[in-house]
Amino acid sequence: MLNEFWATAPASYKVLVFIAMGLIAAGIILNLAGNGTHNQGLMIASLPVIGLGLVLHVVALVVRGQQIRKSYKR
Repeated sequence: MLNEFWATAPASYKVLVFIAMGLIAAGIILNLAGNGTHNQGLMIASLPVIGLGLVLHVVALVVRGQQIRKSYKR
């Protein structure tokens, strides 16, 4: 039952989720590196990367929702 959600997801959803998770992880790593080196520019630069990852994650949820909505109509 738990595998059905991922198994039935469209490829575009999977790609968007992986890209979003990668951007969020990269942003967190940049933020931690900036904090560790006391580099405020790096810390601030990481915020748009994290934000873009979050936006892409929401886009992926919309894609998945549209796919589910289309499958109910059939």
